[in-house]
Amino acid sequence: MGETFRGRREDARLVTGRGRYTADVSLPGEVHGFFLRADRAHAQIVSLDAGAARAHPDVLAVFTGVEARAAGFAPIPPLVKFPGVGGMKLRETGRDVLAIERVRYSGQPLAFVVARTLAAAMDAAELIEVELRDLPVVTDARAALAPGAPQLYEEAPGNLAFDYEYGDRAKTEAAFASAAHVTKLRVEAPRIVGNPMEPKACVAAYDAAADRYDVYAPTQGITLMRPGLAAAMGLPESKIRVYASDVGGGFGVRGEAYPEYCAAMMAAKAVGRPVKWVSTRAETILSDHHGRAASMTGELALDAQGRFIGLRIEWIVDCGAYLSGPGPFINTMAPSVHAGSVYAIPNIVGLHRLALTNSTPTTAYRGAARPNVSYLIERLVEEAARETGRDRIDLRRMNLIPKKAFPYKTPTGSVYDSGDPPGLLAAVLKEADWKGVERRRKAAAKRGRLFGAACSVFIEPSGGGAAPREEVAIRFGANGEAVLYTVSGPSGQGHETVFPEIVGRILGVDPQKITLRASDPDGPELVGLGTIGSRSMMTHGGALHNAAHEVVRKGRALAASRFEAAEADVEFDAGVFRVRGTDLSVGLMELASAHAAAGGNALDTLDSHPMTSNYPTGAHVAEVEIDPATGVVEVVSYVAVDDAGVVLNHTLAEGQVHGGIMQGLGQVLGELAVYDETSGQMITGSFMDYFMPRADCLPPLKIFDRPIPSPNNPLGVKGVGEAGTTGAVPTVMNAIVDALRPLGLHHIDLPATPHRVWRAIRAAQG
Repeated sequence: MGETFRGRREDARLVTGRGRYTADVSLPGEVHGFFLRADRAHAQIVSLDAGAARAHPDVLAVFTGVEARAAGFAPIPPLVKFPGVGGMKLRETGRDVLAIERVRYSGQPLAFVVARTLAAAMDAAELIEVELRDLPVVTDARAALAPGAPQLYEEAPGNLAFDYEYGDRAKTEAAFASAAHVTKLRVEAPRIVGNPMEPKACVAAYDAAADRYDVYAPTQGITLMRPGLAAAMGLPESKIRVYASDVGGGFGVRGEAYPEYCAAMMAAKAVGRPVKWVSTRAETILSDHHGRAASMTGELALDAQGRFIGLRIEWIVDCGAYLSGPGPFINTMAPSVHAGSVYAIPNIVGLHRLALTNSTPTTAYRGAARPNVSYLIERLVEEAARETGRDRIDLRRMNLIPKKAFPYKTPTGSVYDSGDPPGLLAAVLKEADWKGVERRRKAAAKRGRLFGAACSVFIEPSGGGAAPREEVAIRFGANGEAVLYTVSGPSGQGHETVFPEIVGRILGVDPQKITLRASDPDGPELVGLGTIGSRSMMTHGGALHNAAHEVVRKGRALAASRFEAAEADVEFDAGVFRVRGTDLSVGLMELASAHAAAGGNALDTLDSHPMTSNYPTGAHVAEVEIDPATGVVEVVSYVAVDDAGVVLNHTLAEGQVHGGIMQGLGQVLGELAVYDETSGQMITGSFMDYFMPRADCLPPLKIFDRPIPSPNNPLGVKGVGEAGTTGAVPTVMNAIVDALRPLGLHHIDLPATPHRVWRAIRAAQG
């Protein structure tokens, strides 16, 4: 991925402070909201008296769970509709916009104060008198499922929300019975916080004449948020317009509606003025849906030759106190489609158990379970090599799915469209100078450092979704300018640059003359999903490709009519239509200007692409050095070779891989959301306590692409947004374990903080 740098066209606006985020939205007559949040993790609400707050001279209204329930708010339904073990249905928890009768996690909204100023709203919130009666607390998923644990819901006995199994248990058990060796390992992917740069925020306005809401909020797609808001409010989607111009980071935690947005909408209608709420960083850490939170056990069966013949998986997932929309899906069906990763494992069975705890709900976070799948299996392979005395690279190589086997149908029923895992492995070993690892290990030892190196190979699903297709529109103005409409809004991916590039290449038009309007409620009504699951280029990009070619087809017909020629005689090249064998020609943009009309343009086009998926792959190598005196881990080298299909813009692809690796390193080196086991209070509630990766965590990266075009979309592209995280978590963790092996240490849990590593070293040294 190393061509000359081409910047993103949106960067000039964003880096000079001219971006427009939700907090920058100010509507005439707006007032401000502030949430009073529960300071207990599990308690009965004995009483809540907001009388003094309502009497505050600058307060317009105070809303509690009583008002919210009276307004008819309904819970936002989760995505899981498929059955679990024995036909079990997901035990939906429901979720009030504001807590009523009981609170189930610390930070749950109790009341919403609306005042003329934010300061007044904050002051008035302190006047609300709340009496809570403490209930027993459970914050650990395994503990929540244990007999005798405190119960969160009568309708979810044992705190079990869902049991989901996939694969063939009988065949897998038979494979294990015949195995020459079985490696078993339990790993933790602990709870972490998404922490987008832009905190959660909302500006809501109600138009009484039109009986319609305008909602400004950071979102990864209006078609993701609007259905949730509509379900909660009991309204048709046409009554809600969602706006999102610039979004300061998404990572999955900005993919759905939050109760706070519903409260702002309720308040806007009640007070007759726009209501603005912007969370603090502490609120974002506490109340944004969290990520990961899975405890995973894996067993890998090998035959006498070292072939993988079976895989057993069990996940215990902490869903928090309430079920988010995507959370149950991304922790059950989503990982099942690539449970065996890049390895030709004929027999697989997985059991995923979803637990309810007194903690913030969990949802998709960059990778959305992909890093968990990769982490578990790559740790298993590494340990299987150690236990059987085999070379870890050779063991991988002999079990990788060969290129000729693609498209490859997995034992769990998914089909990997294309790939070359052995080719990726060979490429990354060469680029990383794997042969020199032992030389560098000895050099580090002379400096008193522990050295570790590891290689991971992975595959991940990208795209797919519940919508039948992805729609886009191309419209032309009176001066021939082109505007693109998609429901895929950017949160750092560079859509404003690459989407016009796709269309510009086909139309023969300078991309700078093409404008993207993503998630525009004033644009055409489009079917599709937002910017999730590394889908943008394959589905939205594929739809734009189709639409651009349809524009050319329409233009050819218009040019033929203009010159009284047969369409078959009209050629198109570099933005110009020409009648073959003549000097008659007309530019596409000139044609667009000529056919502009008050109601639209003859070249305006709405087109789509089916909601397809594909499977990008990658092979990464990391090298680390550990200071045994302090336990500090330094990543000294990182090499990534990825198959993201056809790469349309190397700068943007590199940026996605860079960002993904950085977030993976954050998870490995320090990110951890911690709750006190007794009180359920969040201990890591600010950046004073919650680790965030910094620039000095990241070594110079060497990133290469080795594309195998996907046959599932016209651009041949695959997803790239999750690859860095999916590869970095297992690669760096295995490198850390490799560094500790000389001390007799063969496992350490995430995150590998200096204290945790130092303590393990001291224990090993006696």
